Amino acid sequence: MIVSIFEQAYSALKHNRRRAALTMLGMAWGIATVVILLAYGAGFERAIMTVFSSFGSRMIAVFPNRTSMQAGGSKAGTQIRFTLEDLDVINNAVPTVKRTSPMVDKQTNIRYDTRAFSFRTVGVYPSWMEIRRMDLQQGRPINVEDESTHARVVVIGDETKKKLFSGQNAIGNSLRIDGISFQIIGILKHKVQDGDDNDNRMLIIPFSTMGDIKDTHYLSGIFIEYEGMEYKKVGDAVRQVLAAHHDFKAEDKQAIFVWNLMEDISQFRIVTTGIKILLTFIGFLTLGIGGVGLMNIMLVAVTQRTREIGVEKALGARKRHILVQFLSEALAITFTGGLLGVIAAYLISTIIGSLPLFSAFAEDAQDADIHLQIDPTILIISTVILAIVGIVSGMLPAIKAARMDPVEALRYE
Repeated sequence: MIVSIFEQAYSALKHNRRRAALTMLGMAWGIATVVILLAYGAGFERAIMTVFSSFGSRMIAVFPNRTSMQAGGSKAGTQIRFTLEDLDVINNAVPTVKRTSPMVDKQTNIRYDTRAFSFRTVGVYPSWMEIRRMDLQQGRPINVEDESTHARVVVIGDETKKKLFSGQNAIGNSLRIDGISFQIIGILKHKVQDGDDNDNRMLIIPFSTMGDIKDTHYLSGIFIEYEGMEYKKVGDAVRQVLAAHHDFKAEDKQAIFVWNLMEDISQFRIVTTGIKILLTFIGFLTLGIGGVGLMNIMLVAVTQRTREIGVEKALGARKRHILVQFLSEALAITFTGGLLGVIAAYLISTIIGSLPLFSAFAEDAQDADIHLQIDPTILIISTVILAIVGIVSGMLPAIKAARMDPVEALRYE
């Protein structure tokens, strides 16, 4: 019986080829729009996450500022200053902390041969490069021995290398930082970041050696890597520990700036999820227009085949048989059009490839562009939306056909 029903559906579509083809075209256009919009939303989210991943993973950075609330005997506006003692306090009081590093930075004059530029130099512990996910394309990172021996070695960003050395080899050569000679031991991999003060233009030297070009008693910031997923609790614990140590109120957000990377990522995920939901809704509406066209065509088909329905009922066909017959016709149009739409979406995504996002204002940032990749999740979501639209659009005409009175249907002219 089921085979017979689908054979009748195929015969009806074959009999009205032009009408079926136009309806399939509308469904194909709708599902292609859904797939492309979902791919765009997923690509946008990947681009944002690529940028965030360049800063690290489970990382918290703390920077000193001035208080905005009076605490004890200290008035508002008191300058907070970090020292190495704060690292010991954090390590001892916050159990989930994995590693820490001080950071002292300075805008320095960099010279190699006749070339001179002004770049940011940071003095840090070796652990800082692990906390910040500073991967190397060449050479080695600074290590514990460099820190303990006060070694004048430096790791440079890839843009720094390009500006100072062009295509020449930089490893093993020496450059001058504020007039002091440092040997280059490593070159950082390029990161997707914007602005003049980014990691690609940075120079990294041991914290102990930073004292040769700047007083390191007071720190520019503290970097922390923690274990577990309780990023908010860790951030709050760090703020409370430093508040107790420096006698300011923990609720004073101005006293210190705590940059919790995972908190920012979670907030942006809410934004990107909202964008993806909006794009899905827009695609659903577009496909819904095709569904309205399908419903109208099927209602016309029911009207034209009224006598046929009467004959089928007179021969013993039940309501469910008529319902399934017309619903199967609608679903055949829906899924044939859907298949064509998915193929069209694949072709469009392949031709377009990617849309510029960060590469529009940052060099070598193609990894953070919007890449139109159609993955299985997108196909599953699109299929579910297509099935809903097809069933809803085909059900009303099918119900109308199933409820026809056989006597009235046979008398229809």
